[in-house]
Amino acid sequence: MSREQQDALSRTALGVFRLNGQFLAVSEKLAEPAGLTAAWWQVLGAVLQEPLPVAGIARVMGITRQSVQRIADLLVREGLAAYEPNPAHRRAKLLTPTEAGRAAIARIEPGHAHLAALLMRELGGQEAFDETVRVLDRLSAALEAAGTRYAAPEAAEPEGRQPGGQ
Repeated sequence: MSREQQDALSRTALGVFRLNGQFLAVSEKLAEPAGLTAAWWQVLGAVLQEPLPVAGIARVMGITRQSVQRIADLLVREGLAAYEPNPAHRRAKLLTPTEAGRAAIARIEPGHAHLAALLMRELGGQEAFDETVRVLDRLSAALEAAGTRYAAPEAAEPEGRQPGGQ
């Protein structure tokens, strides 16, 4: 890998980390009036169209199953979601939003729509916004493909140490 490629990877990673922080901050602001956190909103949003098992939500969101399980249990405890039987797997129940969960998500919609309009203007229109989404999708797919083929190079032994710790 050339230094130029390494620098591009570093700049990309730092940009994505910054975007993640920005999205989390604005998501917290959007979700707060609905009595949700950004994480609760994410998990509820993942099951609005169809119920999913916790592992399926984790795959869609790109986070650990344990993180989703913790949030799902909180949503169920708060009456915002419910577990229902999964015909495909006896033990992996499906998470589905309750009416209260759907109502909470609906309270976010006006702020969500306003932010989407602001971002579209800042990006220069709908076409530019759509292109941004395509580029991010391509980056995600490329990283997933590269990650499946990536094998870490052997770490060099520190000076003065023999392999095997001697």
